[in-house]
Amino acid sequence: MTDTAAVTPAKAEEDKILPAVVYGLYLLGFTTGVTFIIGLIVAYLNRDEAGPINESHFTFAIRTFWLSIAWFLIGLALLLAGLVLAIVLVGIPIMVVGGLILGAVGVWFGVRCVLGIYYLAKGEAYPRPRGWLI
Repeated sequence: MTDTAAVTPAKAEEDKILPAVVYGLYLLGFTTGVTFIIGLIVAYLNRDEAGPINESHFTFAIRTFWLSIAWFLIGLALLLAGLVLAIVLVGIPIMVVGGLILGAVGVWFGVRCVLGIYYLAKGEAYPRPRGWLI
């Protein structure tokens, strides 16, 4: 009986490690670039066997990655199209919008990671893991 009581807190603490690693890899990705992908792989590999709290964090991290990739590609496409069209001065506003989208995606991604770490540190599931905003 004492063995079960001793194992449960260690298991609960261990469960927080992998989602924290995913968030850490995501934040580290701003400097390395590669760790975004590693964090995504860790989240996918552990989501199915995780408990409800960790499953919400892994789902949140996976959605954060894919939504940011989609908006990054939209921003990059606008930036490049604006660059090509800048020859006739029509592309400058398009280029500015693309750059603003890229900047907003970076801020949005970072805020989502920090919020995920906040809820994880509190021991809570992320309230809206499938949400579009924060």
